[in-house]
Amino acid sequence: MSTGVIIILIVVAVAFVAAVAARLVMARGAGGGRGLKRRFGPEYDRAVARHDGDSKAAERELEERVRRHGALREQPLDPAARERYAVRWTAIQEQFVDSPRDAVVEADRLLAEVAGARGFPDGGRYEEQLSALSVHHAHHVNGYRRVHLAAHSNGAATGRGGDTEQLREALVEARALFEDLTTSATTPATTTPATVPTAASTTASARTTRTDPARTDSARTARTDDSSRAGRSHLPWALNRRDAKGS
Repeated sequence: MSTGVIIILIVVAVAFVAAVAARLVMARGAGGGRGLKRRFGPEYDRAVARHDGDSKAAERELEERVRRHGALREQPLDPAARERYAVRWTAIQEQFVDSPRDAVVEADRLLAEVAGARGFPDGGRYEEQLSALSVHHAHHVNGYRRVHLAAHSNGAATGRGGDTEQLREALVEARALFEDLTTSATTPATTTPATVPTAASTTASARTTRTDPARTDSARTARTDDSSRAGRSHLPWALNRRDAKGS
C-alpha cells in the first residue's frame, strides 16, 4: 500500500472520529443537560453550585452517579417492616417536642436503616448511600442530607431558638424521603395504608386493642382508613407548634 493511500486513510479515520465526537457533544448539549435537570431536579442546581457554577463539571458528577447507581433495583418492604418504621417515625416526631436534637439523631439513624433495607448502600457508607439515593429519590434526598448534617454538627445541636426551628425544618423535609422510601415500592400482597400514622391514631389504636380484644375486622379497617387520611393531611402537632421546648 502506497504512502499516499495510507495518508488518505488516516485523514478519513480522523475526520470520522471528529464527526462522531462532535455529534456526541451536540447531543449532550441539546439533551444531556436537560435530561439531567429533569432527573435530578434540585440536586442538579446543588451540584452546579458546588462546582462554582460550572455546569459541565456538575453534569459529569451527576452522570457518574447514574453510572454507579442507575441500575440499582430497590427492594420492596413487607407490611410488617413498613409498620415498624412508621411507628418509629411517629415516635421521633413526638420526641422532637422535648428533645429536638435527639429526635434528629434518631431520624438520621432511621433513614439510613430504611434506605439499607430498600437495597441502597448501608448507612455506614453515608456518602455512597446519599449518592445512590440522589439518583432514585433526587427530589427528596436533601432532607436526609440536612438531618445528617444536623445530627453530626455540634453547632446545630443546641436545640434552642433558631436552631430548634432549623432542626424542625430539616425533620419535616426528611419526612418526604421517609415516606418515599416506605411507600414507593411494597410487596404485592400488602394492604397496609402507605402513610405515617399520627400520634393520636396510634394511641387510640393501642387503647382499643387493650380494651376490646374482640373488635371486628370492619371496625379495624375503618380506623386504619381514618389514620391514613389524617397522616396525609397534616403533620402531627409536635412538629407544627412553634413553641416546642427550647425554642
